[in-house]
Amino acid sequence: MTTRPVSIEVRGARTHNLRGVDCRVPHGKVTVVTGPSGAGKSSLAFDTIFAEGQRRFVESMSTYARQFLNQMERPPVDEISHILPAVALEARNSVRNARSTVGTISEIYDVLRLLFTHLGEVYCPEGHGPGHAYTQQEVAEELAAGAVGESFMLIAEIPRPKKNADLALRELVRQGFARRLEGDELVRMGSKVRWLKKHDPMPLVLGRFKARGEVTDQLATAIEEAYRLRGDQLKALGIGERGDEASRIYSPGLGCAVCGRSLRKPVPALFSFNSPLGACPTCQGFGRVIGIDRGRVIPDPVWTLRERPIAPWNSPAYEELYDGLLAACEAEGIPLDVSVQDLSEEARDFIWRGKGEFVNLEDFFAWLERRSYKVHVRVMLARYRAYDPCDDCGGTRLQPEALSVQIDDITLPELNRMSIELLRHWLRHKKWSPRQRELAGHLLEELTERVEFLYRVGLDYLTLDRQARTLSGGEAQRIHLSAALGSGLTSTLYVLDEPTIGLHPRDSDRLLSILHDLANRGNTVLVVEHDRTLIQGADHLIDLGPAAGENGGEVVVEGDLQKVMATEESLTGAYLRDRPSTPARQHLNRFRRERGQESLAEEIAGKPRVSVQGARSHNLQGIDVDIALGSLVAVTGVSGSGKSTLIENVLWGTYQRSRGVVDVEPGECDSLEGLDQLSDVVLIDQQPLGRSTRSNPVTYLKAYDDIRKVFAATPMARKKGIKAGHFSFNLEAGRCPECRGTGVQEVDMQFMAPIIVTCDACQGHRFKPQVLTVVYKGLNIAETLELTVDRALKHFADQKRLVRKLLSLAACGLGYLRLGQATSTLSGGEAQRLKLASFLDRPPAKKPRLFLFDEPTTGLHMSDIDLLYQTLRKLVHQGDGVVVVEHSLDLIARADWIIDLGPGRGVHGGKLLFAGPLESFLDTAETPTASELREFLKWSDELRHQDCNATMPDGDGN
Repeated sequence: MTTRPVSIEVRGARTHNLRGVDCRVPHGKVTVVTGPSGAGKSSLAFDTIFAEGQRRFVESMSTYARQFLNQMERPPVDEISHILPAVALEARNSVRNARSTVGTISEIYDVLRLLFTHLGEVYCPEGHGPGHAYTQQEVAEELAAGAVGESFMLIAEIPRPKKNADLALRELVRQGFARRLEGDELVRMGSKVRWLKKHDPMPLVLGRFKARGEVTDQLATAIEEAYRLRGDQLKALGIGERGDEASRIYSPGLGCAVCGRSLRKPVPALFSFNSPLGACPTCQGFGRVIGIDRGRVIPDPVWTLRERPIAPWNSPAYEELYDGLLAACEAEGIPLDVSVQDLSEEARDFIWRGKGEFVNLEDFFAWLERRSYKVHVRVMLARYRAYDPCDDCGGTRLQPEALSVQIDDITLPELNRMSIELLRHWLRHKKWSPRQRELAGHLLEELTERVEFLYRVGLDYLTLDRQARTLSGGEAQRIHLSAALGSGLTSTLYVLDEPTIGLHPRDSDRLLSILHDLANRGNTVLVVEHDRTLIQGADHLIDLGPAAGENGGEVVVEGDLQKVMATEESLTGAYLRDRPSTPARQHLNRFRRERGQESLAEEIAGKPRVSVQGARSHNLQGIDVDIALGSLVAVTGVSGSGKSTLIENVLWGTYQRSRGVVDVEPGECDSLEGLDQLSDVVLIDQQPLGRSTRSNPVTYLKAYDDIRKVFAATPMARKKGIKAGHFSFNLEAGRCPECRGTGVQEVDMQFMAPIIVTCDACQGHRFKPQVLTVVYKGLNIAETLELTVDRALKHFADQKRLVRKLLSLAACGLGYLRLGQATSTLSGGEAQRLKLASFLDRPPAKKPRLFLFDEPTTGLHMSDIDLLYQTLRKLVHQGDGVVVVEHSLDLIARADWIIDLGPGRGVHGGKLLFAGPLESFLDTAETPTASELREFLKWSDELRHQDCNATMPDGDGN
């Protein structure tokens, strides 16, 4: 009997900077790969182990698929044994499709569609109650019971045949159906009657009856005849004592008995907004329609009409339109010196739709639409367009028939709008009947399990209808993780890239338990991670290092936590051994040493502020926040508490809109004060820098121009007439004509995603052969682009201007990046630090700037956070303000000012819990973040009052 191998064995891995790495990944366990940023963690986990697992999977495909395998590069590794089919969950959100939602990518929406198909009750879209399919016996019993009154008549409305209509009608008369209803009167038809077109359909009267409580033979026979004649419908018209009429329309198919509307029996496609059967015909399943956004047209409503507030008219081409508008407004008595927001509703409507000898805004944009065949007009229209909820479906994306299906008075869109927390509560407290459990018990179990997984990974604040493209990379990864748990796969290798991104420290334990659940099902879990909780809770650790780039790529130590902490050479072990209380004391006493202040609060009290008043966007509950300039401010709180909404939407969005930038969506607030003290507000987020493989770190920093000039100035280049333009990826002069300077080509596989392979013509070097003959200090341009930033600093040591730009990359901890590495391959954290580096090279502004960062510690080892902190502190020292939305306790512990939001997620968050100096936060705040930070620092009275300013080094990089 053969036994299952205990681990994946890797021998001689040499991907990127890996130096012949040997390691193992135990099966059925959680293995964490850690180490400094750039040490080779992703190279080992994704580019070696996962890539080989994927390659072997493709190798098992058909002969047609295998013909392309010789173009797929095998990872540079001597041997990988006992590998499993692999699934990669990367920490980036690649979804761009507006149709994709949290419900669809988690597959919860698919389960809900099946649930409504089996358990849904179809209601009339006109609001007449549930539909019903009536048998003849049910019709008879209902009418006999007085459904339409004590006296009623049965009517069969017969459609007029296209041919021989008169003969058909005379045959009906001959059979005894000689009366028709015309208005309120019964009309008897003779044997020579003609079927006029106005009598289409023909309301034949089958008889008058009394509701006697019992079904008579006469009534049953008339109903049978009606179903025979019409086939799909029977009308019962009741006659009351005072002439009042009531009617019911019965059908053997599903329909409404009040209005007679035929209703569709639910099928799964009816509830899909990606299917023509279920999508709203107006918005085509997007839930939104495009229109002109008044907020973009008049971006700052504080301006008056005389100050010319209409953005598209503030150009030489259209500024003359103001003359007619202002004259018309004066004639209408509309004040020109009152801000637009203070004008009456009628006055604002006149600006948009008013008639007269002037061009209103509605007519102006209609005129532009007629000229949209011109490119510049389409570009202009795009600036002022925005999406509004579809009026026909109310933003639900579905057509009326789908919206009329209910399960116990709740519709699918209503469940779809619920947060995961509310849906979980609804499922837990819903009382299902035995019949419902018999029909869909397995679906209910599946739905409950998938919702529970999303709740456990800390995404209980998300709603199912939220667009997937609006999710952060960490949120998207955790959704895919929950979907993997719900799929029930076993014997699979799961490779995850920092699943704790965007997760509050209090939720790390829950995530760790989920990873162990995944492993306990027989799967192998490999995680690239820096989070202390996951490192300490892993079954197996692979610590790479000892440093980044060319100084990394080695296994420093492999084993359990105790072995890592006992290894002196391990940088990870050193940070896990030493409590962070000493750096905290150093930071808290910094102002005392340098300026003799009693506390951080006293030092920051005199600094200028930016004040946000009444912030109420998304889940923010009208909070007032002051942000101290010249300080390091940390905005903290649990995931979904409103941190990014406050900083990105309210603060930055409102600032951008105040500057006339129309293509942003500002968050709602009463006022934003103190911006006049700033030269700029800069948002440095983790959005990708671009998808082009031609973009790289040196082109982003404008340093590639200097490199091209260096090569163009060499004797060989001058001799051959090769100029700086020949070293450009974007010019035909020197780039490879086959791959157009990208170094790779895309092979269309037809049956699966395209495969990216190295260009055969240039072998990935990107340039023509004659360009590659030019060398500088022994390296051609392709070899130079393969240099890391750290090596390039030595290689170009005599090029001062170039070195200055490269030093900004090294200062941000990106010295391990290769000069020519495509920016599309950078993680969110690396992209963010590259943006930061572009500002470090610029001279300080006359007025301070306010820098806004969204989790800048993403992708950083604990040692790299020290380097990042020193860089941020440099910005603070030169007078700029720095605001970080952050979960890392290592960085929060060294902030000057804390803004803590919460206490919960979603509707349970959005409140200001604390705003003040770090020391007061640790002393007095009773919030989830404060509790975690105190535990992290082992905060106590002894540490709080210990004075170490006489003997303690600075430790802040100052």
